Amino acid sequence: MPLLIVTLPPPPAPTGGEYGWVMWSSDGRKYRAHGTALPSLLPTSDEVTVALPAAAMSWHQVTLPQGSMSSATRLRAVLNGLLEDRLLDEPEALHFALEPAAAAGKPVWVAACNRAWLRGAIQSLEAAGRRVNRIVPEFTPRPAGSPPMLFATGQPDLPLLTLCDAHGVLTLPLDAAGIAALGALPEDTTGMAEPAVAELAEGLLERRLPIVKPADRWLEAAQSAWDLSQFDLASTGRARAGKKLGAIVRTVWRGPQWRAARWGALVLVAAQLVGVNAWAWKERNALEAKRTAIRAILAQTFPTVQVYEPQLQMTREVATLQQATGGVSPADLEPMLGALAASLPAGRLPSAVDYSAGQLRLRGLALGMADTSALSSTLASRGYSARSEGDLLLVQAEAPR
Repeated sequence: MPLLIVTLPPPPAPTGGEYGWVMWSSDGRKYRAHGTALPSLLPTSDEVTVALPAAAMSWHQVTLPQGSMSSATRLRAVLNGLLEDRLLDEPEALHFALEPAAAAGKPVWVAACNRAWLRGAIQSLEAAGRRVNRIVPEFTPRPAGSPPMLFATGQPDLPLLTLCDAHGVLTLPLDAAGIAALGALPEDTTGMAEPAVAELAEGLLERRLPIVKPADRWLEAAQSAWDLSQFDLASTGRARAGKKLGAIVRTVWRGPQWRAARWGALVLVAAQLVGVNAWAWKERNALEAKRTAIRAILAQTFPTVQVYEPQLQMTREVATLQQATGGVSPADLEPMLGALAASLPAGRLPSAVDYSAGQLRLRGLALGMADTSALSSTLASRGYSARSEGDLLLVQAEAPR
């Protein structure tokens, strides 16, 4: 299924209004379409990612105390206490999310946004049958030591300028006041601009900016490791584990860094399939050659026999030939008695012997279970089977394999 990225308008936009959307192929390599629509009119997809605009979010760096991540309830209480003095709203009115691989005892980034606005948007999408798999931010802070990045986005009537660096994410209006508020930027700052505001941004910044399409920018946001579906938006540990596993699978399945591994796995599976089929073909040919040889031997030895069951027919014809010429076969009485005499325990003599149709019946041997088992093993090595039925011992030649 294709990847559907839904972009939310910043609050206080109504949660049931129109949302922006971008559609990409499942591997993220082919752009499909984009537009705006009500939740019920959005394209359908099994993989829906919601992207939050930078203007709707604030970023805070905190150091979590040891033991604070033992449960979601405890972690939420710790965040409320750590961020209470930094927030303009009450902590209970905000949704918090930690950066990927967050751990206690070291600085971690916490993303915050209006809880009611986000929950309302998610509920309106899911009520329309668009189940949300992930929630990602439009922009994220840069790793320590990385150069800052500047993005000019939006439309001519509402242009925005966003700075991402190691200190967080700052979104300002794209005008002279916004440029002045940024102050002096480091020389290694890189920038990008969307086509609708590229000319305005270049005039204000007095520098050339590479063009980036909104669809490409939203795809990059969707492919980040961030997932804001935490706390009350990820109600169970199973849901969090499922989303984490899904993120790993998506990374392995689509990530360009795994492309060589995917091709290698594909080649390995193909080689195994080809090898197994080649081996099976060789074994079938060998088996068919043996069957052909058996048919040829039977046809040459007994030309008058119509071949349909070579092994069975060969056995029967040889037995018939032995009887006609006076030859002895293992199923005859004499070889059977000889094998039995050499296998019976000492002093055990039958009181009655009966032979019929290749089967020898003996009574009065008084064999126990251990004696019968030992006798069966000994006779089996000589090509005979033996079994006990009460005081009756039945012996017959085993069918040739």
